[in-house]
Amino acid sequence: MADQPAPITSLQDPRAIQIMSTEHWSLLATRSLVYNEAFTRGGMFLTFLSMSFVALALLAQGMTFGTQFLAVATVVLAFDFVIGLTTYGRISGANADDLRALHGMARIRHAYTEAAPILVPYFTSPVHDDIESVLKSYGDLPESRVGQIIYALTTSGGMIGLITAMVGGVLAAVIGLLLGIEGGTAIWVGIVGAIVVFVGIALATFRAVDTHQAGPKALFPADPELPAETAPTAT
Repeated sequence: MADQPAPITSLQDPRAIQIMSTEHWSLLATRSLVYNEAFTRGGMFLTFLSMSFVALALLAQGMTFGTQFLAVATVVLAFDFVIGLTTYGRISGANADDLRALHGMARIRHAYTEAAPILVPYFTSPVHDDIESVLKSYGDLPESRVGQIIYALTTSGGMIGLITAMVGGVLAAVIGLLLGIEGGTAIWVGIVGAIVVFVGIALATFRAVDTHQAGPKALFPADPELPAETAPTAT
C-alpha cells in the first residue's frame, strides 16, 4: 500500500498554493456569474417595461382615455412596479455575493504575501480582509451619505432603483386619476409617490449595505489595532 501524503502544515508547501489558486479562480468565476445575472435581470426588467408601454400605447389608440384604460394601465404598471422591486432586490443580493467573493479573494492574496513576502509591492488589489481594505476594490467611494447616494445612482442597481421609483410614481398618478383626482393634483400625487418609493428603496439599501459590510469577519486586518477573529488552526 502506497504511503499517504503528509498533511499540509505550511504555506510553503506547493500544494497549499495550488489549492488557494483553485479557490481564487472559483471566486473569480462566482463574480462573473453574479455580474452576468445582475445584467441579465436588469435587461429583462427594462425589456418588460418597454413592451408594457408599447402595449399601453396600442391600447390607447383603440380605447378612450377613460376609466377602462386607466384600469388596464393600473394593472400593467403594478406588474412593472413589482417586477422592478424584485429585480432591484436581486441586484442588491448580487452585490452582496460580489462583496463576499472580494472578501475571500483578499484573504487568499494575504496568504500569497505570507508565502512569498517579496510579492507584496506588486499587488494592486487588497491583501487584507477588513471591510475598509476590501472596499478599495471598488475604487474611492464617497464617505458622506449624499455622496453615496449620488454614486449609487451611477451604478446599474441604482439605475434600476430609480426607474422603479419613477414607475411607482406613475402608478400612483394613474390610481389617482382612476379615483377621480384632477390631472394637476394627480401629477403631484405621482411625484410624491415616486419620492416615497425612492426614499424607501434608499433606506432599505443603506440598511442592507451596512448589514453586508458588517458580515465578513477580518482575520488579517490592515490595522493591527483592529480586532481579528481567531483563525482556525491545523490539528
